[in-house]
Amino acid sequence: MAAQIIEEQIHHCGHKTDGDVCELYLGRRRLQDVCDLSRFRLLKYLWLNHNKISKVNFLSRNFRLTELYLNSNQLCDITGSLKHLSSLQTLMLHDNHLTNLRGSVKELRGMTDLRVLNLFHNPLAQDPGYRLTVIHHLPSVQLLDREHVTQKEREEAFQLFNPHRTAVVQSLGFGRRTDSVLGRRATAARSSTGHGSYKNRVFTSHTPRNDGISLDDNVDLRGYRRSIMQFTIFDWNKIPVSKLKRLEETSLATAQLITVTFR
Repeated sequence: MAAQIIEEQIHHCGHKTDGDVCELYLGRRRLQDVCDLSRFRLLKYLWLNHNKISKVNFLSRNFRLTELYLNSNQLCDITGSLKHLSSLQTLMLHDNHLTNLRGSVKELRGMTDLRVLNLFHNPLAQDPGYRLTVIHHLPSVQLLDREHVTQKEREEAFQLFNPHRTAVVQSLGFGRRTDSVLGRRATAARSSTGHGSYKNRVFTSHTPRNDGISLDDNVDLRGYRRSIMQFTIFDWNKIPVSKLKRLEETSLATAQLITVTFR
């Protein structure tokens, strides 16, 4: 049935060869399956919406597809069916029976040009964190389920799936050290200093203040925990100008470096 519909459409559009076909509209035809479309190598736009298709096994060589409409069908799984379509920019999969969120996202991960994606009205859309999961794994998507992906959502997805990297970024942004780094330094300090004075130890930000150390000592501890910063600049007053170099009336002093160190 699908083959006959395709031939009728090709004849109606006046295409002489398969290479002339860049779009096919097969929507609302009550199709349960579709014949192999590999012969249409230049096919870019394909409408298969509002049918009864349960498997996508007819696009094995249609690498140029940029828009694919498979919404309102009976798809339960797309694993192994679409990942080779790396040129897709628009993909409509809403109103189906997709349940595997992780598998579906993994299938679409290689589509780096994907901009518009619809997955609503599928069981997987009810999974906790569904939208952030899709945003994180498919960063190229700009319009998800008819709503624009915001920068705030991208940041929330990054924080959700990269908690360690988020902690590192925050520590750099606010001048703090992460607990993991402090923990390693504290362990090394204890093993090397033993039971020496408190100024020779490394204290983490979780060190209690009611440990017998006075307020002034706590201030000193905070100073010792800060990173040392050092800047080196030329002493421009010692560098002769070009006129003195030409006249050589005075002895030329060697340029000196000024080093400033502070915590």
